[in-house]
Order: sequence, then C-alpha cells, then structure tokens
Amino acid sequence: MAYIIFVNPSILRDAGMPFNGVLQATCIAAAIGSILMGAFARYPIALAPGMGLNAYFTYSVVKGMHVPWETALGAVFLSGALMLILTLVGIRKMIVSAIPRELYSAVAVGIGFFIAFIGLRNGGIIVSNPATTVALGNLRQPTVLLCLLGLLLMAALMAWGIRGAIVLGILATSVLGFVTGQITWAPAAFAPSDLSTTAFHLDIAGAAKLGMLEILFVFLFVDIFDNVGTLVGVAKKAGLMKEDGDIPRMNRILAADATATMAGAALGTSTVVSYIESASGVVAGGRSGVTAIVAGILFLIATVAAPLFGAIPAFATAPALILVGSMMVSHVSEIRWDDMTVGVPAFLTMLAIPFTFSIANGLAIGFSAYTLLKVARGQFREVGWLMYLLTALFALRFWYLGGA
Repeated sequence: MAYIIFVNPSILRDAGMPFNGVLQATCIAAAIGSILMGAFARYPIALAPGMGLNAYFTYSVVKGMHVPWETALGAVFLSGALMLILTLVGIRKMIVSAIPRELYSAVAVGIGFFIAFIGLRNGGIIVSNPATTVALGNLRQPTVLLCLLGLLLMAALMAWGIRGAIVLGILATSVLGFVTGQITWAPAAFAPSDLSTTAFHLDIAGAAKLGMLEILFVFLFVDIFDNVGTLVGVAKKAGLMKEDGDIPRMNRILAADATATMAGAALGTSTVVSYIESASGVVAGGRSGVTAIVAGILFLIATVAAPLFGAIPAFATAPALILVGSMMVSHVSEIRWDDMTVGVPAFLTMLAIPFTFSIANGLAIGFSAYTLLKVARGQFREVGWLMYLLTALFALRFWYLGGA
C-alpha cells in the first residue's frame, strides 16, 4: 500500500493542494483508518485514501467543475458523515444488496481505465491532439523513456513476485531521473507545520449547497461499493465469512471506514477506503486486527520522510497509476457478458468513465442503461425500487446539467 504515499499527493497537487501537507494528511488518515479498523472492527483490512476517488476529486470536481479544493474536502467530509448515518440505521447494507454486482464490477474496471489513462498522460506516453483527441507522445523524450522503463521494471518485479514492487519501481525511476539530470532535489528540513496547509481547511458550508449534491452522491456511492467489494474479497480469502455469506461485525467495519473518511477530509485528503491490497497481508498470515494496526503504525512513521517524497517526479509515479489501473481491470471477469441487459450497461459504464473523464457520468450512463434495458426486455421485476429511484435521479441530472 505504500505507493499511495507517493501517488495521492501527486494527484491532489494537480488540484492546487500543497504536496507536503497532503502527504502528511495521507499518512495520518491511513494510520487512523487502519488502526481503527484493527482495534474496533478487528479485521486485517488496512485503509488509506482511495485511488479513483482522488482522481475524481482532482480532475472531475476541482478542475472539471471548478470547485475549490476546500469545498471538495467539505463534500468528502459530508459523504463520510452520511456513510456513518447510513451504516448506523442499516440503510447502507440495503443499498449494497440493491445494486447488481456486475455494475459494481464495471465501475471498478472503468475507474481502472481512468487511473491508467491519467498515468499515461502524466508520463507523457499519450498527449492531446486536436485532430484525434489523443495521440502517442514523443517516446524519445528522456522523461517518457524513464516512465516506460519504470513501468517495465515495476511489471517485471511484480511478475517475479517481489514484494513492494511498485514502491521499488518508483524509487528506482526517481534515482535514474536524478542521475540523468531530469530531476533535481534540494533537501528541506522536515516541518510538522506542513500539515497546517491542508488540515481543517475544508469548507463544509460550501459543500452543503444544493449544487454539490451530485458530487456528494458520487463520493458516497463509489466509496460504499469500493469498501464492500474489498470487504468481501478479503473476508473470503481470510476465511472470515460465514457459509451463508454473512460477515461478522460488518457494521463496525463500515463505521470504521466512514469515520476514517471524515478524519481524512479534516486533515486534508480525499476519501479513505479499504484497500484490496490488504489481501496480501492475509496471504502472509494476517487474520486479526493486529495486521491493520501494524500497517497504521508504519504509515505514521512514513510522515517523517515528506522531504524525500516531495522530490518524486510525475514520470516516476505515472507507471504506478498504470499498473494499479491494470489490477482493477481484473474485475471484468465478474461480468456476465452473455446477458445483453448486463453486458451493454457494464460496457457503457467502463467506457464512459475514462472517455468523459468523469466517474459520475459513467455511473449515470451505465445504471440508467441497465434499468431501461431490463424494462425493454420485460424483466422489470428484476430491478429493485432503489435502482428505479437512482435512474430517475440520473435522468434529472442529465436534463438539468446536460453533459456537465
């Protein structure tokens, strides 16, 4: 999970947020979430700011909708508060059971493509082109070559099963960039006050305005399914799930991630989620909350290395984004492609997220297509009332907001 220490500040920096402040917020939020999960829910699931949602925060909300990052943080905080309320009253479990699993898988795949696209762009592998929208970048450019080399190195290390492959690849690529003169590093003294540049800067009042409802919904919705998917996967691998599919202490788990999201927003980072990488801890033998607590402690230790991480260039972190995206695409096998009422909405979801540069659009198009196709096929009874409600809300969104 340590790659998030490098990657999350790099993405949120594009939103205008201070790199060192976000880095410390990332580490402390991950520590709070992981320790809380381990001590309160007693599960070997570690948490940190989530990939995908940080991209939505930066590129869709702040840059795309021109929302100040302080207001976006307020929206993250409110989404965490709503998650906590929905968990306490039992509605969150009801929402989860209403949404077809194939569409959840499609969202994960779409986010994977979205993250990979951002990585390809940040690394200069693809560039904008007025005639074709995108085109291949200049592969002879030194930083692009270093990015490709880093990608190859990370993938090779992962293929050999080397632990920490992504982090090692980021560090090795950065060192090569330094040796070849592509980056310069002027060490700065560690300043605990860096956290003050992001902590408690959130604008909750601004986020509570009517126009922010869509943003709140996306933060809330994606986080709900991201965490549940991780929970099911890790619980199965750890043998903690009951035969009937019930997961003990589920509300405690959901409450822990909601609380961590609120803490993260207050400190200055995007939504905190459960990490599927927690499965590696289970494979290594972790079966209790101690595993998550240890991960949390290590994140706290990482806060003292902020000056070093600040020297990590975009061409070194871009390969990590591409590889993380490739791992998320594995969910494509969970979709029933032979059923057109499922396959077409899933396909549209996966395409719309990266091509419209918006997770919100992907959710709206895919979910609406699912409901409409089920009705057209005469299978309207297979669609729950909540899906009909969501489809109606999406229709209103497109009517009033158009393609925004």
